[in-house]
Amino acid sequence: MSDYLPEAVRKGLEEARVAVLRKSGRLCVHDGDAVHRIFRLWDGGFAMQAVEAPRLRGLVDLYDGPRHVMQCLVVASHEEEDLMIYDFKRATQVADRAAVDFAHSDPLPVALIPRLL
Repeated sequence: MSDYLPEAVRKGLEEARVAVLRKSGRLCVHDGDAVHRIFRLWDGGFAMQAVEAPRLRGLVDLYDGPRHVMQCLVVASHEEEDLMIYDFKRATQVADRAAVDFAHSDPLPVALIPRLL
């Protein structure tokens, strides 16, 4: 169906699609002080708009809005249509607490309720 649309209409639809992705996307990559929006994220990597995308290589932080999600080692892979594709060499989930080196034997109570006599 898109073959029968005039070029101006197809171009307008593509610009609208990119604008919606840019507004709705909360995912971003922090490379030092620079922040770049992510259009798509999958298990093996992510994609950014090729016009704005730098040739990232190395350690970057991935955020979902204000929440730190992953610390990744990335490399710029290739350009596909209007997107720059980046591959993960390593992607480590960020934990909210430190890892323990022992197993908890019994579940501990959260709080004690005093007895009233």
